[in-house]
Amino acid sequence: MYKRATYRIRSNEPLTETVYRMVVEGDTQYLTAPGQFVNIELPGRFLRRPISVCDYDGHTITLIYKVIGEGTAQMAGMTAGGELDMLTGLGNGFSTAVKTERPLLVGGGVGIPPLYGLAKRLTAQGKRVTAVLGFNRESEIFLAEEFRALGAEVIIATADGSAGIHGLVTDGMAAVSDYTYLYTCGPEPMLKAVYSACKTSGQFSFEERMGCGFGACMGCTCRTKYGHKRICKDGPVLRREEIVW
Repeated sequence: MYKRATYRIRSNEPLTETVYRMVVEGDTQYLTAPGQFVNIELPGRFLRRPISVCDYDGHTITLIYKVIGEGTAQMAGMTAGGELDMLTGLGNGFSTAVKTERPLLVGGGVGIPPLYGLAKRLTAQGKRVTAVLGFNRESEIFLAEEFRALGAEVIIATADGSAGIHGLVTDGMAAVSDYTYLYTCGPEPMLKAVYSACKTSGQFSFEERMGCGFGACMGCTCRTKYGHKRICKDGPVLRREEIVW
């Protein structure tokens, strides 16, 4: 179930040169699981912008996004006190009901934010969480300290070797031998590599271009072992066992 509503911007601040954290206030009752997303209407733009939810509570939603085009650049220029028209409660999100004591979370770039809300809920359940976070370089690192503040073990991997492990998230995964379940979110090439390196069952959150965001246009349909599914409606989270590359 999703809802359209107007939200007030509480804050909108840069975390790195291109990544911003926006906190909005409003109705959050339709957000029910980490890994869901919102779809934002921007003045002058034909299509809404889907942005994954980093975290939420009874009154606020935290969004972390990267400026990669005109729409997100427009968002970066918004200030506290402004308003946003958003659809919330979109997507199926991650399930935290899995019986596992040692979950591994693997994220790359802007695939990392939804994993923070997931880590928050898993650590609250007493789970021993390890998060492997991948970036291109040290200057692009964000949320690492926030994951540590939750009690999660954090492994950083950078493509240029400027911080943490020199390599990709799969190199970070190789440093963790005792995980019992996997959650991951990021660009498809990363997800493919994680799929091949994964030793357990898991949940994979996909990024996809979307038209409507709630399953009507069929524009984000992908093939699975159990038929075609819509990333915006049936996903963005799919189980490892149903994925077809």
